[in-house]
Amino acid sequence: MRGIKTFFGIIIMLMLMLPVLPAAAKGVTVKPARATWNTGFFQEALVRRGLTALGFDVEKPKDLTNPIFYKSVVLGDVDYWCNGWFPMHNGQLPKDFDEKAGKYGYVVKAGGLQGYLVSKAAVEKYNIKSLDDFKRPEVKKAFDRNNDGKADLTACPPGWGCEKIIAHHMNVYELKDHINPVKASYEAGMASAMGSYKAGAPIFFYTWTPNWTVFKLKPGTDVMWINVPEIIPNKDQAVAVDRMTQTGVDGAVSDPVKLGYVVSDIQIVANKKFVEKNPVARKFFEIFTLSLADINEQNTRMSQGEKSRKDIERHVDEWIAKNKTTWDKWLSQSRKTAAVQIR
Repeated sequence: MRGIKTFFGIIIMLMLMLPVLPAAAKGVTVKPARATWNTGFFQEALVRRGLTALGFDVEKPKDLTNPIFYKSVVLGDVDYWCNGWFPMHNGQLPKDFDEKAGKYGYVVKAGGLQGYLVSKAAVEKYNIKSLDDFKRPEVKKAFDRNNDGKADLTACPPGWGCEKIIAHHMNVYELKDHINPVKASYEAGMASAMGSYKAGAPIFFYTWTPNWTVFKLKPGTDVMWINVPEIIPNKDQAVAVDRMTQTGVDGAVSDPVKLGYVVSDIQIVANKKFVEKNPVARKFFEIFTLSLADINEQNTRMSQGEKSRKDIERHVDEWIAKNKTTWDKWLSQSRKTAAVQIR
């Protein structure tokens, strides 16, 4: 009997000495944020689902404008978001950003194509090649919706990174007296543009990818990407001037096309203390990635009315089911990272 007790005692001691492999983060509350453009909602919902599967208690995301988010993540009021666009957002980062927050992985590497599009029929009728053509009286008149003598551009709401760049363009290309950037809700603005297009009127809008707009209005068929007159970067764009001109862009009026925007990397941004305390979350942030095709497909479904919270969660369910091998691999790799940290 004594031998049996001794044997079991040794077994128990060995078991107690083994590291506890976490589920991975049971009991840890996470405070996510989300950008105000709904084309980024899908990736946020996927990352939130991943963290939940890893054992985190993830709160409902806070919808924040860019400057407010970056201040909040530095302060630790929120833990992360999936909507960092770099280098476009560099000018909105607080001075202590690098000390207290970081960029992790690539939701989409070089996926943020941006620029101005014009309905193809108007491009051909008025021979529009660049923003400079909107200085011509006949072009301004064709795109003037409110009779103020300026062409109306469906632009970006206040607080978005593209708003600052559009303002920069209006200044450096001397377009303030010729183009009126409409800064209402982007979704409402594009809905209005779609209505005008269907009615046969010319349209002029800013957009980015991934985005449903370039699926509803196909470049080369319905609309055309146009040039800026010349590449004049603002301070934040200057670090990547070579990425402001692109070759091989479908539906562009020229090849290469001077877009005037840096093709951006979409990245997760997180508070450094949070990722240091939660290596499993950091690993998930680093390996999570999506294809432009998947994002565009989901964005198109939202534009067609599937945009409620339940709809987006269903889209997440369907994506995970379709990509189960990849999803399970991400979760496994993240859990292994946590186990290594404990050892």
